[in-house]
Amino acid sequence: MPIDFQHSLSSRTQNTPSGSSEHRRHPPEQGRTGTFDRLETIESISRATRTQADRFLDIAKRGLPRMHQSCAFGHTLRAVKENSHWTERLEGDSLRYASIVALGLSYVDKATQQRILSGDTAFDLAHTCAARAATSADMGAIALAAWAAAEAGRFHAVPLFRQLAQLLASDAPIATVHCAWALSAGLAAQQFGDTGDVVSLATKRLMSGLSSSGLFPHMLPASASGRLRAHIGCFADQVYPIQALSRLHAAQPNAMALSAAEACAERICALQGPSGQWWWHYDTRNGGVVEGYPVYSVHQHAMAPMALLDLREAGGRDHSQAIIKGMRWLDEHPETSAPLVASEKGVIWRKVARREPRKAVRAISAVTTALMPGLHIPGLDMLFPPIRVDYECRPYELGWLIYAWCSGGVVARLTSSPVGDMPASFKEI
Repeated sequence: MPIDFQHSLSSRTQNTPSGSSEHRRHPPEQGRTGTFDRLETIESISRATRTQADRFLDIAKRGLPRMHQSCAFGHTLRAVKENSHWTERLEGDSLRYASIVALGLSYVDKATQQRILSGDTAFDLAHTCAARAATSADMGAIALAAWAAAEAGRFHAVPLFRQLAQLLASDAPIATVHCAWALSAGLAAQQFGDTGDVVSLATKRLMSGLSSSGLFPHMLPASASGRLRAHIGCFADQVYPIQALSRLHAAQPNAMALSAAEACAERICALQGPSGQWWWHYDTRNGGVVEGYPVYSVHQHAMAPMALLDLREAGGRDHSQAIIKGMRWLDEHPETSAPLVASEKGVIWRKVARREPRKAVRAISAVTTALMPGLHIPGLDMLFPPIRVDYECRPYELGWLIYAWCSGGVVARLTSSPVGDMPASFKEI
């Protein structure tokens, strides 16, 4: 049966109910949540979703220690077969993922942080990430480390913001996701130092990518992706701008930013799958779906809730029903009977994908929709059914999961700068 990626596209769809010791000083433990408790908010609409979120948070707290090693985090915890049994193997190293984990863990109690980080805290991890990022050429890693430095490490990572300003001011194309992260980082750090240039440059670059459909492309400018992919934006290219622009409006009221965030949120919610799937590739020209699969678990339990709850906290519309549908998919997915949630292992498996060679359907759909918006070759769903589970889990998935559900009040706090009992801290790494 062909998979229907086209759903209600009404124009206004609303869901209803290592530096010096001076800088390494740990901040006093204080309330990290504001008046907007995300778990309580979702519980007021769906007790089942609250229970589900609590279960997933417990999984994240048990799974992250398996991915931590030597003050860093691996890239992937992968299921592998050894001799006659299956086990999981940690592979690689990721500065990006470590920074995301630092952000998430900064919203849990200190004892949990130390248990996961072998005695360290999110504060320590954020400082370590900032020091590593100072020698990185990866804009995404630099932006995330600068963001974690401010929000979890409580300081202004001067060299990182200097690099971000240079990259944003250049004529070189940049990834939409990196631009959104830079904006979120600049907003988080404004209480500790002057990040106005990064905020201004990132806002200008990000808003330049907003299409008439409300969606964002993969690159800024879109043409940097090439003729056959310039029209495509992935799910990540939508949620991080929603988050960053919502925060911009909260920090320095900006009606255009909030309008852009709401337009993008309404479009992806209108396109959400019948079982709650957050689809993967979108057409920025007509606001349709280019290719729905893979469906990633992190989009369902973390990234969509994170962005949509940020939007709500900034004064935008309530998309709780879309969040609830997306969460439900993790336990009730029609594509396969294989479970995605492995509580006993502390993981939520990465995605449900098509059984296909080398991302064939994505490539084919990119070409056909480039030639004509909405043009799809019949029969691809039968030839390449979405029945394959990717048995891996990555630290950032669990880091964003914690951040999405435990960071209530983070947007509201952007309106008060600097924080009264947190003196501004600058750091040359």
